Amino acid sequence: MSQALQSLLDLLDLEQIEENIFRGRSRSAVVPRVFGGQVAAQALVAAGRTVPEDRFAHSLHSYFLRLGDPGAPIVYTVDRIGDGRSFTTRRVVAVQHGQPIFHLSASFQRYEEGFDHQAPMPPAPDPVTLPTAEERMRSYEHIDPEVRAKILHARAEVDLRYVDDPPHGRYGQPREPRSQVWFRANGKLADDPLLHVCLATYVSDMTLLDSVLLAHGRGGWAVGDVVGASLDHAMWFHRPFRADEWLLYDQESPSASGGRGLGQARIYTQDGRLAITVIQEGVVRIPR
Repeated sequence: MSQALQSLLDLLDLEQIEENIFRGRSRSAVVPRVFGGQVAAQALVAAGRTVPEDRFAHSLHSYFLRLGDPGAPIVYTVDRIGDGRSFTTRRVVAVQHGQPIFHLSASFQRYEEGFDHQAPMPPAPDPVTLPTAEERMRSYEHIDPEVRAKILHARAEVDLRYVDDPPHGRYGQPREPRSQVWFRANGKLADDPLLHVCLATYVSDMTLLDSVLLAHGRGGWAVGDVVGASLDHAMWFHRPFRADEWLLYDQESPSASGGRGLGQARIYTQDGRLAITVIQEGVVRIPR
């Protein structure tokens, strides 16, 4: 296991300070605020630790309320709002400096047999044939070396491989608002299903709004031609998967307007099973 992945697992190992109250550490992202995927993953950990072991996360809906301070811990309070025969529902509020910064509702379900169909997996090259993030970033001489190093450091816990150049790799050239990324954890994970769901939640916030930028030829936060932040984030977990095995993140943007951009995506296992659906809206503004 890479040191970066172990650091992330330590970050997700929340301290329980009271019944239904947990505390997590923070760290800064590429920009000087807490990475949204970290808060979402930690909140899901907090919710999952109050749920019976035979129930698995099947959906989450969340709102980012304020920017997180990377220099302060985050307190997560869990409200046990529903415990049915098949489903369990939890509400989590993340607090810093006495103010809520994030709100999550998550639902868990006991395994059941039922109807089964899915959208087919789109074509995509084998991930091992694609350049690593470091190999791709090395060719982007237009990006400040310090920014390149920050991006690589912020994503070191996952092996993340773009099928085509990301927005900051070929900015100034509008393209179809679609993006594909293969990813997997940079090391072997334990078998705990909640851990794999939380790792996927963490990664899902890294690239989803890329497709918004592609449509307008913008390079994003890496080159400073866009100001952005996540507003809300929703995920549905359809089938079991492992976050330490290759997952295809097939992303697109159906709309951008009013200073906001919408991204939607499907995540498939390498053998073609639809594992997750993701939708996110974010602020996407041209700097004044």
